[in-house]
Amino acid sequence: MKNQKDVPQIILKAKCINHPIDYKWNNKKMQKFVDPFVGNEQLENILSKINHKAAVGLTAALLEWVHWRFRKYATTANDVEKRIEALWCLIDNPEYTMPLDFDIDLDMPAKGSVDGPMWTALMTVKMVDVRYRKGSYFLQSEIIGLVLLARHLCPKRKVFEKWFDKTIKELTLSFPCPYSTENLDESDEAVYDSSTETPISRDFFFDPKFKYSPESSEKALNNFINNLDYKTNPFLCIQKNAS
Repeated sequence: MKNQKDVPQIILKAKCINHPIDYKWNNKKMQKFVDPFVGNEQLENILSKINHKAAVGLTAALLEWVHWRFRKYATTANDVEKRIEALWCLIDNPEYTMPLDFDIDLDMPAKGSVDGPMWTALMTVKMVDVRYRKGSYFLQSEIIGLVLLARHLCPKRKVFEKWFDKTIKELTLSFPCPYSTENLDESDEAVYDSSTETPISRDFFFDPKFKYSPESSEKALNNFINNLDYKTNPFLCIQKNAS
């Protein structure tokens, strides 16, 4: 999968494209995705089993679910697409990307059935980006809200759930977290180095024909990055770092 212009078949199957906005959305609902830790301990435990590059890859895949759900409705669709591209480059080398800052002045619309979920998703992605660059041992917990949000927005939730369950099992087997989350330093000052982890590609999440191996994974990610138009993506600085 050399680019993300084509909609993944699983997202088509979930009826995400051009589907009416028919889910519930209000401030109370939004808060559950922004601060999702209470009541989702099982999901937090599952996510803690995957390593850092897998966590960023899962973040990119989940954001793509949100992106296609709102492709028809959101004015920020192009910006979201660029952020997804940047997440894949972040996995390869953080120096290839600019920080995924979002709504620094808190003046972006965060209400409504489209702007609200989009704000929530992009703020979550920002925190994942920050914690990955820092090497935070608590990185995986940042994804909880995005998993719940993508599921909530999906017209065919059982399709999403089946995809997520299958994906997280495969991630746990192929990209296990090398440390235990028990008794971690709550100050979050310790730094984990993920640079030696095997890269993960978009194919792992969306191409049913993809057969994973460390070699095939790295090759697929490189193919994806090499086909990006970095000149039109403000979050990429590949040319500068490659020169």
